[in-house]
Amino acid sequence: MQPKRGMRQQSTRHSLDEVTVRIGASLSIPAVLSRLGADPAKVLAEAGFDLHLFDNPETRISFAARGRLVCHCAEATGCDHFGLLVGQQNDLKSMGLVGLLVRYSPDVETALRSLVRHFHLHAHGAVMELVRDGDIAELRFAIYHPNVVGASHVGDAAVATMFNIMNTLCGPHWTPAEVQFAHRGPKDARPYRHFFGVPVLFDAENYALVFSADYLGRPLPGADSDLRRLLQKQIDALEARHGDDFPEQVRSVLRTALPAAHGKADQVAALFSMHRRTLCRRLTAHGTSFQSLVDEIRYEIARQFLEDSEADMGHIAAMLDYADASAFTRAFRRWSGSTPARWRMTRNAAD
Repeated sequence: MQPKRGMRQQSTRHSLDEVTVRIGASLSIPAVLSRLGADPAKVLAEAGFDLHLFDNPETRISFAARGRLVCHCAEATGCDHFGLLVGQQNDLKSMGLVGLLVRYSPDVETALRSLVRHFHLHAHGAVMELVRDGDIAELRFAIYHPNVVGASHVGDAAVATMFNIMNTLCGPHWTPAEVQFAHRGPKDARPYRHFFGVPVLFDAENYALVFSADYLGRPLPGADSDLRRLLQKQIDALEARHGDDFPEQVRSVLRTALPAAHGKADQVAALFSMHRRTLCRRLTAHGTSFQSLVDEIRYEIARQFLEDSEADMGHIAAMLDYADASAFTRAFRRWSGSTPARWRMTRNAAD
């Protein structure tokens, strides 16, 4: 099915300056700046941040501001892998209440499912997903807002954080089969290979850790069912007070479901434990439709891969469930007024 002509963003869509992230995942920025020989107070001030903001991990900043901050720090230090260095300092402790729920889970799979389900309490504007296919599992991260400055740094930090979380859950001898990044390969990939110690793939469809599904069944030594129930009640209360609007929740699911060929209405509805008709009725009540959201997210994913990767048109078309590259090109021209090839060339020239 082709995107509809004249697609517009719905009024329910939060802007990048409205969606927020806990600063807990960025607490190491001052320390990383110091390690690279920069003055943290000076660099942060240049980016419009006060150093004291980093005193409280529950402080929330906009998703856009976080991206601009990490990008500015990378430029100020001349470190192209600044986001990777920040993520290397993160683990479950940086996830706040959600991290505690994960830590006290009975097994690795339950822990990761909890992390995926409640990740939005830690950060809006991005989503995590756990995918199991036979004896292979993937823990994925995706930014589902377009035009995020510093998106590659944010993705790098997320992958390093996921790696540390898996080390905490599975032990220091845990090893992924592959680590994937949804951006172009850097000029120097040695910092990535050194930290992960396994094959690293760039220009991938996702930011992801690929590992043996056998790890999912491992029991966690720190499991505490009573404490977990208490934490779950606290998290449920937080979600009741601060839950996203329904179209935004569907957008976040589509951001990972579409590239995984799991973006049909009935498939997405099943993830919300409802019938497809119920899903469509709820979206209609919010002034939008399932197909409009699909088209919107397709456009976002297409722009991300055109700008951040070298993926060819056939690959992007197949990922977005188009019959061929020409069908994708026609849809993209309706969205943007330009062909994808010309759009990519213009963006690369601007950089």
